[in-house]
Amino acid sequence: MKKPHNFKKILDIFEDTWGSEKDFPSGLTYEEPLDDLILTVLSQNTNDVNRDRAYKKLRQEYPTWDVVANAQVSDIADSIRVAGLGNTKASYIVQILGIIKKKFGQYSIKELKDWNSKEVRKFLVSLPGVGVKTAGIVMVFDLGMPAFPVDTHVARISRRLGWAEEKMSPTKIQEYLESTLPKERFAGSHLNFLKHGRNICNARKPKCGECQVKALCKFGKNLDV
Repeated sequence: MKKPHNFKKILDIFEDTWGSEKDFPSGLTYEEPLDDLILTVLSQNTNDVNRDRAYKKLRQEYPTWDVVANAQVSDIADSIRVAGLGNTKASYIVQILGIIKKKFGQYSIKELKDWNSKEVRKFLVSLPGVGVKTAGIVMVFDLGMPAFPVDTHVARISRRLGWAEEKMSPTKIQEYLESTLPKERFAGSHLNFLKHGRNICNARKPKCGECQVKALCKFGKNLDV
């Protein structure tokens, strides 16, 4: 599959606009990757504010993963309800913790850093409630492995740029981006796509007139803005 058109120029413009990886705030990487895995499960179908509120309350009420693993699912659901889908996410969390304890003998997935990246992805997506995007976030930010997580912002921008077909699924878009873009730019570019999607290329009212890559964008060039 050929590379997306103008990919280097667009990634460079996004970096000039939103910052390089070294400019991003601390807190994106967790010393214990399991922490980010649970956080990312909580992030599904909600916004960052409610995700963070749910995670903070969960850790305040259940300070260790051992305590969480032995709590009632209904009680955990009450703690994380602000993130939505409380019962479902609580069930996923308890199941994930049980699998990890059985696999590694402790509530930690640091051992994954010594695994092959393909094996890591295969293991992570086998966990309840963990899809390719969630696995990708943990891989690229916590395990230092190449992955380009595709959320709604990345998928939308990829389609509008003409890099992905309109009906291409986020999973397929992720496979495509990971197979064509430079691995060393995955983390920074992912974050820049998020910033661009939130500030300029939003879903309902994209600010194409303010977009730094409009001249290179299939969607933007078709608009009279």
